[in-house]
Amino acid sequence: MAITMPIEAAQGMAQSDDLALLGLLQLVSPALPIGAFAFSQGLESAFELGWVKDEASLGDWLTGVLDDGLTRCELPVLARLQQAWADEDAEAIAQWDGWLAANRETAELAAEDSRLGASLSRLLGSLNLLPEGPSRESPALPPGAGYVTVFAWAAQVRGVAPRQAMLGFSWAWLENQLAVACKALPLGHTAAQRLVERLRPALVAAVDEALVLEDDELGPALPGLALASALHETQYSRLFRS
Repeated sequence: MAITMPIEAAQGMAQSDDLALLGLLQLVSPALPIGAFAFSQGLESAFELGWVKDEASLGDWLTGVLDDGLTRCELPVLARLQQAWADEDAEAIAQWDGWLAANRETAELAAEDSRLGASLSRLLGSLNLLPEGPSRESPALPPGAGYVTVFAWAAQVRGVAPRQAMLGFSWAWLENQLAVACKALPLGHTAAQRLVERLRPALVAAVDEALVLEDDELGPALPGLALASALHETQYSRLFRS
């Protein structure tokens, strides 16, 4: 005899999943008022230097940043931070927040992380969604918490599963980078959608890989992006803060 779930319980689970999905969409929306649109993560400098000049070279650049950056840095640490929030482990939260800060190789990249983190914290505070803290049982955000740390808390409190949070985070990164290209390269919107189609499977593969990496395998390897970001600090004409 088949065992079926009561209709009320099934509806409750579906509603919870729906709310988590909507919460994730809210977090990754370009309309989220945290100022992510102001940062190019060195991409504007790569345009100026001629390293990225068209759709093909932009796709190569984004693939490299995804493979050697997000896959080995933000995405696996996002999963670890979300688990730490679920476990109410203040020590682990502070450890991974500090690890991320130490891996920001330029002043611009560090400023982006801290400013987005502060903006998202203020927004969550206005929505009464900040962690209560401070105690071992109910950790608070670390002082000056970075964007990934605050994003992990927001995903956790919204009931978003870690894998979906990682996919959403990587999607927001891709969408922001393509918006930068459409403004500064310039890149047409149809070309941007072609790059979305090209890179969607790569986002899934990045999350798959990030989920199985051990702690000692983490760390970005993006000397070109670091150099572009450093040069951007003194670039004469620019649209973006980094």
